[in-house]
Amino acid sequence: MAAKVLQIDPRDNVLVALEPLNAGEPVAFSGATFLPLATIPAKHKFATEDLPVGSHVIMYGVVVGRVREAIPRGGLITTRNVAHDATDFARRDTQLHWTPPDISRWADRTFDGYHREDGQVGTRNYWLVIPLVFCENRNVEALREAFEEELGYARPKKYSQFVRTLVERHANRSPAHTSDQHPGPASRDRVFPNIDGIRFLTHEGGCGGTRQDAQALCGLLAGYIHHPNVAGATVMSLGCQHAQVSILMDELRKRDPAVSKPVLVFDQQQSGLESNLLTRAIEATFEGLVKANERLRRPSPVSKLTIGLKCGGSDGFSGLSANPALGRVSDMLAALGGSSILSEFPELCGAEQNLIDRCLDPDDADRFIQLMRDYNARAKAVHSGFEMNPSPGNIQDGLITDAMKSAGAARKSGTSPVCGVLDYPEYVTDKGLNLLCTPGNDVEAVTAQVGAGANLVLFTTGLGTPTGNPVAPVVKVSTNTRLAERMSDIIDFDTGAIIRGEGTLEETADSLMEKILDVASGKTLTKAEGLGQYDFIPWKRGVSL
Repeated sequence: MAAKVLQIDPRDNVLVALEPLNAGEPVAFSGATFLPLATIPAKHKFATEDLPVGSHVIMYGVVVGRVREAIPRGGLITTRNVAHDATDFARRDTQLHWTPPDISRWADRTFDGYHREDGQVGTRNYWLVIPLVFCENRNVEALREAFEEELGYARPKKYSQFVRTLVERHANRSPAHTSDQHPGPASRDRVFPNIDGIRFLTHEGGCGGTRQDAQALCGLLAGYIHHPNVAGATVMSLGCQHAQVSILMDELRKRDPAVSKPVLVFDQQQSGLESNLLTRAIEATFEGLVKANERLRRPSPVSKLTIGLKCGGSDGFSGLSANPALGRVSDMLAALGGSSILSEFPELCGAEQNLIDRCLDPDDADRFIQLMRDYNARAKAVHSGFEMNPSPGNIQDGLITDAMKSAGAARKSGTSPVCGVLDYPEYVTDKGLNLLCTPGNDVEAVTAQVGAGANLVLFTTGLGTPTGNPVAPVVKVSTNTRLAERMSDIIDFDTGAIIRGEGTLEETADSLMEKILDVASGKTLTKAEGLGQYDFIPWKRGVSL
């Protein structure tokens, strides 16, 4: 018989209900019997002992709340009787001992990726069209209208006839294309079968904000251009905006001193007529696509993967199933020489000390501490704080304080050492686990992780979310089977067997790794890719939780 309750850590003074518990019906656990004093919904918690006012609620072995109304043994933990609280943190002298997981099964495995001149390997092959300022969004949309239908990606619009002419000219001068690649189910009628798509990004920044906003935007866009899934980029500039081409190129050189990819820049104020700007941009972009189409997938070691670790629409099972599965994958990847990115700093509140103690470099520990304290201080300055992070959906499904949510969210990091700490929008250069300062906001965080080099994102959810990204595939991982069945159009992988006691964490992580390699190789599209869910929201470093 499957267990009805779970204690996550032996230090905990609460149990988690794995299924609904009726008031007054005894529940046995670990040689003791508990009597729920009220109906305990699945995913919620009840006290294993009398908790007086002012005492701490302990879960995952850490403080996740402070009792403000006495809770008797068997009492339900609610927002009425518990307030957010978390243990303070500081750097301390510790000796890190990490035992990597057994990776013998994966040591010789590969995925088929696009090898770039700078040594990175892409899981997709895209061309990027981006504006430096919101004034150019309309021109980016004009380019989208021109290209997508004629190249086999979308619907025809104003400039499609011009692209059709270029296609015919290209067909007349090029030999018939043959390839043994597996370009994916959507590429049968594409002019360029080795290009997965052209991604047209728009945003509301680039001018009118602070100069720091413009610098951060240019850094993020540079990260997207440098990204291994991108073959080249077309950049649309008005000319007079804060986010200048020179800033973008300086940021790109920080990431790639050789600027090894084609970056085609078009300045509207220097072009005169808008039609001149667009025809020049279209023709040059088409020639860039011709070149990018020559690149084929080749085998690559798993060490070339950089995986973003994200959760959104979390529930009371997130920290028990999907997030630990990601943590196990992250540890496997670290042992294999790959990289992973944990972000969402407001959702690490209460888990800071564990991450600090895992930093290999004391300077990284200090930087993480400063970033966390600065972030929370900015939130406090506008009468908010990390404690206001949980959404109504989180609370309804059992995550009633930010520390409780954070303790489960941090399990995505596994147990491996922290090898790098990055501020937004910096780019990952260290192998192993990296911490990246971002909000918890789903799209802002994923946008930042991909801008930092994640060539694939693992995204756990207990409530369901369609979030995707224009450049990196986002694998949606459900915490429970009911969600996977109810929202099968957006869920790629189910970890519900862990909750049911029908699969171990290790077995689930191994199955997830197989899924990752299929997606990375282009053999499988994610549900977000199939839905055309290409979300892109740059963070302006304001108070976003």
